[in-house]
Amino acid sequence: MALVTSSAAISHVGKIRSNNQDSGFAGQSLFAVADGMGGHAGGDVASALAITRLREIDGEYGSAVDAEFALQEAIVAANAILAETVFEHPELTGMGTTLSALVRVGQSVALAHIGDSRVYRFRDGTLTQITADHTFVQRLVDSGRITAEEAKTHPRRSVLMRVLGDVDSTPDVDLQVMDTRPGDRWLICSDGLTGVVDNDHISEALASEMSPADVVSELVKQALDGGAPDNVTIVVVDISSSFDEHGVEPVTVGSASKPVAFEGTLGRRTSRLPGLRLHPRGPADPSHFEPESEDYLDELIEENRRRSRRRKTAWLAGALVIVLALAAGAFAGYRWTQTRYYVGDVDGQVAIFHGVQQTIGPIALSEVYQTTDIQLDDLPVYTQEQVRDTISADSVKAALEIVKRLGAAVEPESSSTPTPTPTPSPSSTPDAPAAPVG
Repeated sequence: MALVTSSAAISHVGKIRSNNQDSGFAGQSLFAVADGMGGHAGGDVASALAITRLREIDGEYGSAVDAEFALQEAIVAANAILAETVFEHPELTGMGTTLSALVRVGQSVALAHIGDSRVYRFRDGTLTQITADHTFVQRLVDSGRITAEEAKTHPRRSVLMRVLGDVDSTPDVDLQVMDTRPGDRWLICSDGLTGVVDNDHISEALASEMSPADVVSELVKQALDGGAPDNVTIVVVDISSSFDEHGVEPVTVGSASKPVAFEGTLGRRTSRLPGLRLHPRGPADPSHFEPESEDYLDELIEENRRRSRRRKTAWLAGALVIVLALAAGAFAGYRWTQTRYYVGDVDGQVAIFHGVQQTIGPIALSEVYQTTDIQLDDLPVYTQEQVRDTISADSVKAALEIVKRLGAAVEPESSSTPTPTPTPSPSSTPDAPAAPVG
């Protein structure tokens, strides 16, 4: 017999959007919401692919730790699927998605989160936000630079620091295991709800005696009454100590409820590599508070340093492998590195590098192959971070294609055009309606 979690899921396109880029899932033990982005051609595909991969892990687990591990593996796999899809369908360049999910295992839940969709727990009359938004404005709030109220109307409120999708890095996902108990009511939602409906009204709906299906319908109604400028996707999960030998029928809502189709998107290539931003509810007010650009970049650089520290162990292990290979094979190992390329920056200019971004003692395994006239500061902020982290390429042709995409990403006010400028050749010497469940 399976432990029952009474739940409901709903997704609505809202009043402004022309298509639904959200996806949601409510299953036997897994519950999730994904909010896609990347324009008309990509957001719905991104969220659908992520939820489709994630729902494969819906099932029973021996412990919440096992479920947490399964969530992590599934999310990494979903990210790889998105990257592969963009490679095979360049018209989807720039697509990405948030993802917030929980798996219930007995008296515990395993949680995974990336982006600005949210997970809440309603217990004993108190609503608690469990996840933290991975947004630039949240960083400003956390550092005391602006208030939570100012963040709601900040012109950079839609800038995401972490997402799944067309980014050249391993997803940095928040994972945790928490206790739960009968009477808890969990809410997972996209920012289409929280951007319109305040916590007091959300708490009031969750505190009611309504079923999960009625609760999600009521919350969508409130979002629509508030203008619903974005897609709205909601999953509500009630924790129960009762048992049901028949289990539940999983429900998928939003774009993931339909087959993923790429037809009709050819030629609708995005105009720039992404800053990976959610659609703001309205035009940004240029007179509203915004930090100086130096402060903005400082925040992004600090985020990058955090990621770098977490990857340090993996880098050291990779360097050790290279050292051992060179000790055994020496020149053969070096020759292999010289078949690789990557795109980075030199003194604020985008450049193609020959080799790999590593050193062995005093020996550098890469050097500048070509510079371009693309200024790093002319690119969207998130794309600048990608270039600073470097973007790998398997060949010169692939590197030139990356440069071409970066050229298309130059901010509209910039007049620079991406024309590669050759440098001396490299030396040979290494230098919808509510769907109740349960």
